[in-house]
Amino acid sequence: MTVKLFIQAIIRFLAGIVLMGALLFVPAGTAEYPQAWLLMGILFIPMFLAGLIMMVKNPELLKKRLNANEQESEQKMVILFSGLMFVGAFIAAGLSFRYQFLLLPFWVSITGTVLFLLAYALWGEVMRENAFLSRTVEVQEGQKVIDTGLYGIVRHPMYAAAILLFVSMGLVLGSLISFVILLGCIPILAKRIRNEEMVLEEGLPGYREYKNRVKYRLIPFVW
Repeated sequence: MTVKLFIQAIIRFLAGIVLMGALLFVPAGTAEYPQAWLLMGILFIPMFLAGLIMMVKNPELLKKRLNANEQESEQKMVILFSGLMFVGAFIAAGLSFRYQFLLLPFWVSITGTVLFLLAYALWGEVMRENAFLSRTVEVQEGQKVIDTGLYGIVRHPMYAAAILLFVSMGLVLGSLISFVILLGCIPILAKRIRNEEMVLEEGLPGYREYKNRVKYRLIPFVW
């Protein structure tokens, strides 16, 4: 663990809370938006705990997760569209709450919370299985193909978890408009996966053979 890495992680964490809070509560015109507090709680509390665990047990993985400097030009576009999607979804949720427009019943928010936490647990398992996970598309020094556990079922379990996380956010927020906007994560991540697989096929020994063994990217028998 280094002081620099700890400070970097804390700054990113606090910046995320402030930014997300602003995108939700300012459009809502009030801080009394229960679903927004619910989402921030189930998002940032596990994130903080996961960060602490990585800081102690695997600081190199935490360092990789904090690095968002993409080298692939195609992935830079993916990040841009993802950012726009989240900004639009959160603002739309706040406005929906403010004007009571196309809101979903509270039981939908509870269902979304369950789905979100299940996806978080799946994400955690993927992080445990694959120490080479980073936020950028690249082949790392010493990287090897992981083909056990969830990686023996689908090639990209992290993205499967991410889709469930993102889509369930709209349900937690109780906004139909936000939910529809967040469905945009599916084509965005599909584009990222296609480009990532090209990079891995070219630079990671054994990845082509792995693709032949594990046929599906996200969902068994579907895609």
